[in-house]
Amino acid sequence: MANPTDHGAEALKTTPLTSRHQAAGARMVPFAGYSMPLQYEGIVAEHKATRENAGLFDVSHMGQILLTESRPGAAAAWLEKLTPSDIAGLAEGQARYTVLTNEAGGVVDDLIITRFGDTFRLVVNGARRAAVAAHFETYADPDVRIAPLDRALIALQGPAAEAVLAPHVNSPIGELSFMHAIETTAFGAGAMVSRCGYTGEDGFEISLPNETAGEAWDALVGDDRVSPVGLGARDTLRLEAGLCLYGQDLDETISPIEASLLWIIPKARRTEGGFLGEARILKEIADKPARKRVGLAVEGRVPVRSGAPIALDGAEIGTVTSGGVGPSVGAPIAMGFVPPEHAATGTRLAAIVRGKSVDVSVAKLPFLASRTKRKGN
Repeated sequence: MANPTDHGAEALKTTPLTSRHQAAGARMVPFAGYSMPLQYEGIVAEHKATRENAGLFDVSHMGQILLTESRPGAAAAWLEKLTPSDIAGLAEGQARYTVLTNEAGGVVDDLIITRFGDTFRLVVNGARRAAVAAHFETYADPDVRIAPLDRALIALQGPAAEAVLAPHVNSPIGELSFMHAIETTAFGAGAMVSRCGYTGEDGFEISLPNETAGEAWDALVGDDRVSPVGLGARDTLRLEAGLCLYGQDLDETISPIEASLLWIIPKARRTEGGFLGEARILKEIADKPARKRVGLAVEGRVPVRSGAPIALDGAEIGTVTSGGVGPSVGAPIAMGFVPPEHAATGTRLAAIVRGKSVDVSVAKLPFLASRTKRKGN
């Protein structure tokens, strides 16, 4: 989703759970204009706890938005002008990951859209709230009402997530499959519970009133299977899962085709278009983009970080956008952009780290197989 942005001299915002993080001894850092926990026990320990049991994340800095309409079909049609995905075809309670595109075919933000009847719930990146609001204002539709939702958002991720959360929700969440949501009662309050996440594990995101967040957090961390997790492990988990981070793997100059997100564009929209930036995006589908996001397996133990040049035979051909050590992979891993002719799995390249060449090879994404719960499993 999104990386930290410069918050300038403005005071950092807090979430409804900030006091809990501080009381737990979390190391707090600026992130997207908020004071957020980087780690509690430690990044590796929190990463492994999520993969093995359940990790609890405060993601209340994310922007939550409610779309309603005064004309039947207006909201879905409007969203299909702003995204290249199928929104009208969403079933009740179905969620979809997509991107907002600009006229140049770049990405304004990546987001999740969930349908409930003739209304839509959006979750956008915290660092992109203002940019999304400005984008929506520029392309406003008088029949679509946009209302920011001031609610807490927590994520419970990992193989134990369902068993931990189920007793606190007044609906059978075991019946939910990946990228589906329900409006229900959780922790005694009205909530939206979605089976989704940013880790590659099974898990849920729970949107609930600010005043209920503390009680919900306490109930979950009181379970021996649950560990609070900060931004550090959130990043290593999403990197192993091959997921984009806005501001690094996505920005207003990178197209969804370059970012290897062709899968979010259904076949009909690849031919019909009808969305912002369609000229560039459809051309890239037909002719291939100038660059492509790939996974990079790093040889040795030296981590390759964002910004490192990628070279072939001594000539720079691309850039690393995300990188670090994958605790579950057990080695340094990265993602970056290279020309399509050098994007085949197994292609041997080099990353330049502090002036020295580090051997890397193009790897299939994700680095770890997804364990999300889909229909049939």
